[in-house]
Amino acid sequence: MTRGVSQEVKEEILSKVKSGESVAGLAKQYGISDKAIYNWLGGKTTKKVTWLDYAKLKRENQQLKEIIGVLSLEVEKSKKRQFLAK
Repeated sequence: MTRGVSQEVKEEILSKVKSGESVAGLAKQYGISDKAIYNWLGGKTTKKVTWLDYAKLKRENQQLKEIIGVLSLEVEKSKKRQFLAK
């Protein structure tokens, strides 16, 4: 029954889960179901992203793709050089 769990206790449990304690262990310790804890975790993950954060991540993603492309080309050139050297 999760109805009797106060907000302070929920936050305490969630912080312990995030610090690395097992959900099953905490569920036993507090006498609640592990499913309830997972539901709480799912509810806490819906964070709104600002347009600025989105644009920054999009730009960073593009830069990483370019770096991967350059590195991939260098690896292929290296393989061809090794093959021709043999």
